[in-house]
Amino acid sequence: MNKVIANMAGTVWKVLVNKGEQVQTGQEIVILESMKMAIPVQANLSGVVKEIKVLENDFVNEGDVLVELI
Repeated sequence: MNKVIANMAGTVWKVLVNKGEQVQTGQEIVILESMKMAIPVQANLSGVVKEIKVLENDFVNEGDVLVELI
């Protein structure tokens, strides 16, 4: 199982995928907001979204799991 993790602390501004969706390497999965800047988080491998671990407006820390892919 592949996990997409937060590369920084911030607020989840937008979740761009849905459970069951096929994603490709480099595709933007989540957009984090920190200090009024939008920072996209990309999939590091292709796969299918198994579970979305965050909701929009959640605060996440660096290293937190955002999405699990299979």
